[in-house]
Amino acid sequence: MINLRTSDELTRSGHAGPSHLRTQEVGLDLLATAINEYAIFMLDLDGRVASWNPGAERLKGYRSDEIIGQHISVFYPPELLAENPPEWELEHAARTGYHQGEGWRVRKDGSRFWAHVVTAALRSSDGSLRGYAKVIRDDTEPRARLERSSERFTNLMGLTPVGIALFDESHRLARANDALCDLLGAGISELHDTRADDLLHPQDRLEPMIPRAPILDAPTHRVLKRTDSQPVHCDLRCTAAVQDDGRLFWLVAFQDITERHQRAEELHYQATHDSLTGLFNRRAVKELLNELVRGPRADRVGVLFCDIDNFKRINDSLGHDAGDELVATLARRLQGGVPAGCTPARLSGDEFVVVCPDVEAVGGLETLAETVSGLLRTVVRLQSQQVQVSAAVGGAVLDGAGAYGEDLLRFADAAMYRAKRRGPGRVALADPGLAESINRQLRLEGELRDTIDNDGLVLHYQPVVDAAGTVVSAEALVRWMHPEYGLLPPDVFLPVAEQGGLMRDLDRWVLRTALRHASAWPDVGGRPVGIAVNLAGLLPDDHGFTSEVTDAIAESGIDPNRVVLELVETVLVDLPPQPRRAMLDLVERGVRFAVDDFGTGYSSLARIKDLPAQIIKADRSFVADLGVGSRDLAVAQAVADLARALGCESVAEGIETAEQFDLLRDVGIDVYQGFLFARPVPEAELTTLLVNGRPLPS
Repeated sequence: MINLRTSDELTRSGHAGPSHLRTQEVGLDLLATAINEYAIFMLDLDGRVASWNPGAERLKGYRSDEIIGQHISVFYPPELLAENPPEWELEHAARTGYHQGEGWRVRKDGSRFWAHVVTAALRSSDGSLRGYAKVIRDDTEPRARLERSSERFTNLMGLTPVGIALFDESHRLARANDALCDLLGAGISELHDTRADDLLHPQDRLEPMIPRAPILDAPTHRVLKRTDSQPVHCDLRCTAAVQDDGRLFWLVAFQDITERHQRAEELHYQATHDSLTGLFNRRAVKELLNELVRGPRADRVGVLFCDIDNFKRINDSLGHDAGDELVATLARRLQGGVPAGCTPARLSGDEFVVVCPDVEAVGGLETLAETVSGLLRTVVRLQSQQVQVSAAVGGAVLDGAGAYGEDLLRFADAAMYRAKRRGPGRVALADPGLAESINRQLRLEGELRDTIDNDGLVLHYQPVVDAAGTVVSAEALVRWMHPEYGLLPPDVFLPVAEQGGLMRDLDRWVLRTALRHASAWPDVGGRPVGIAVNLAGLLPDDHGFTSEVTDAIAESGIDPNRVVLELVETVLVDLPPQPRRAMLDLVERGVRFAVDDFGTGYSSLARIKDLPAQIIKADRSFVADLGVGSRDLAVAQAVADLARALGCESVAEGIETAEQFDLLRDVGIDVYQGFLFARPVPEAELTTLLVNGRPLPS
């Protein structure tokens, strides 16, 4: 950059005399002669050329004798002369000391070039204006490169489907591409000079659009406002850059994700709302409760658990459509009738929940429960019939005993069952005793879960014998050695497992452990001993049922022909095609299925003949009274005959006397199980029994 010092500057520096002024002029002449890349020349007060250097001759095409004395207007194109005459530049330089600018200039031959121009005022020692010095550089090629780059950028902005905008230092829109205009439903003239934050939708005004520290790696989700006020959801990326003149500008890209956002909202709605009623579902209720119980007013959070009285009777007599209509009607009554701030929800079937964030604000939990009970006590017309409806309502508040929203649900659920035992349409609230009972249940659940995870349960085995008294198999029966309560039988902790959703994990543990034990058992009478495992949580309709069973068999190394899986009759009736195929696949591998507690379900002969089972176990209730009356013996005879007709093996369990054994053997039961032969014993004792044998009672 060329720095021209004026006479004012020389005076201030202490070189004010005429000789020094002449030195300045000589210096300028020498500089002008030496630098050919720049056009350097002097003007008099009228703006006429007073001196001319070789660089000026080369750049503008005039020889010194042709141009000296000419007015500088000869260098300006006509349109520039009309718009901004050169005298203005001189006046500005005289007023401020210098003027810097750029624009088109004209050579002698009429060709044009883009000039970068600096005009400096020259003054005498007394401060009077003596003339001007001009320095001009040809920036045509740099400007062309800049224009080509700008054109490429403009083309890129026009081609990209992503909205792009340039904002100046004050965050006002300077440029925008067509994609952004289409996105906002506005033309560039409408958008020009708009503040960035004014493009945001009112629902997204908490944070400025252009952040203080832009992050390129992760887009931010912002909501823009179309001209029709509709929201446009965008992934926004923002970066800062510097222009040639040093000013800051912001480049912002807007990726339209409105459809994706709407789809995500739809999926979230489907995941958190009941499809029949539109109310919150179980997942949404848990999320809401967990949020509320972590808040500052957790002790005011209340939950009502509501169960429609006799809903199954209504559903069975009038049909599922009528049942759905009833549920939808009651849902509308809850939506329109619960106090402001309360949230009704449908958990499943005929179960409703009302969540209240502040029971004190609605008059207390009891008042809220009575209000909701009244809403659910009504007459509904279903299929031309007037149906009287009521509901059992249980309520609970968090009293410090529960840590999670799900615990609060359980308190209210338990209170609802207490209300239902009192009769239709009754209300009950959870008290400290009920909460303590549930807490014990929760503690047992946690302990049982840890015990399963840490391989802490034990198995006992009850032998199954044939008519000769030879052990042919053994049934695995799980026990829990509790550190406080001692050895717990299944009827104590299985309800805990069922309530806590642990039945599948429990079944998996029993299956793997029993097969591992059985794989090491000795043969009896030259035949391997079978192993029977009851399944109540791991069922054929589970997606991974087949793989769970086959993996357990493979891990233990046991022959699949020794494995019997026992399922209760109610699980096997009306079995859908997929679970049936899963069972048949295992049967083909050698696994056998037993119908446990046969006769206690509601199977018809048509269903029984299609059961994919190879063993039928008569329920112990048919064995208990054998010898007292003839009906149970006739049932036992029928079970034995039916099993033979179906090609199945028959088993009688619960045999405690020799008389029962003799009668069952006479009617043709195949194998027997009961205290008469052996009680359930630990695995080590069973192994001893298998080695030594066990004689039949005399």
